[in-house]
Amino acid sequence: MTILDRLSRLLRSNVNDLISKAEDPTKIIEQALQDMRAAYTDARSEVAGAMSQNAKLEREASTNRKLAAEYEKKAEEALRGGSEDLAREALRRAQNHKDLAAGFGEQVAVQSSTVDALKTQLRALEAKIDEMESKKTLLAARQKTAQAGATLDRVSGFDKAGGAMDAFEDMEEKVAGMEDRNKAMGELRKENDFDAQLKDLGRDKDLDDAMAALKAKVQGGSQS
Repeated sequence: MTILDRLSRLLRSNVNDLISKAEDPTKIIEQALQDMRAAYTDARSEVAGAMSQNAKLEREASTNRKLAAEYEKKAEEALRGGSEDLAREALRRAQNHKDLAAGFGEQVAVQSSTVDALKTQLRALEAKIDEMESKKTLLAARQKTAQAGATLDRVSGFDKAGGAMDAFEDMEEKVAGMEDRNKAMGELRKENDFDAQLKDLGRDKDLDDAMAALKAKVQGGSQS
């Protein structure tokens, strides 16, 4: 399993736990960053270990190549000295070291490929951390904007039926209704005042007639 595979599982586990707890986005991304930084530290250690192992394999391969060369030289010396058995044993040992050198060489090739892959993953992880850092800053700004919008909605009542705007409109309608009622009452009062004036005019005429009749009676009595 690669570094990024392990990191992916770790992130899914930790982030899903935060999401299940309904944590805010900044906490989720911060947790992801913490996990990534920890994974990066582990990855660097793993890469360093792989590089160290590769160096050791290269040393082993080099050592066995040198030993093979030395035993070949000894085999030649033994044969010149007339000792064919010693020459054969030296050649056998030289071949053993050649085989070991070849085996270590193959492992060096495999390990080098592994180290290259780990280095690539490490660089990818570094880039991912930088990307997440940038996203964290952007997400924090977006979250503040969203929170400000939500606050405005709560204050204005735009986010729910029967909110502040509805209450204001209801009150406006009530005030308008009261004004209409007062206006109507005023008009009715004017009409009543007009009727009263007409009645008063009728009373004044009756009073004038009564006064004229009284005057005629008094004047008629004085003449007799």
